[in-house]
Amino acid sequence: MPFLVKTLVSALLIAAISEIAKRFTWFAAILASLPITSILAMIWLYYDTKDATKVADLSYGVFWMVAPSLVFFLLLPILLKHLPFAIAMLLGCAAMAGVYFAYAALLPKLGVKI
Repeated sequence: MPFLVKTLVSALLIAAISEIAKRFTWFAAILASLPITSILAMIWLYYDTKDATKVADLSYGVFWMVAPSLVFFLLLPILLKHLPFAIAMLLGCAAMAGVYFAYAALLPKLGVKI
């Protein structure tokens, strides 16, 4: 599938969720919480390679890497109560990145290979 089509479909989905959030926050939250990015990536990967093993490997990796992203969603609302938006976002992203690095170092010690 051409890169431009993948980009447009993915971007339209993100834009649609942000527009829905203006009127129906709860519904947009449900849509945003779905693993839409992962699902699209798996669809694009399979379409391009026809390799179910690559899709399975990606799914396995995503499973293990979801936990660190939860730090961002927990921390951001707390930060937004005390800091301007841009600073709260930067700190939330930095905290999440730190947890990702620590988590990535921990997984092999637990026998998890991604």
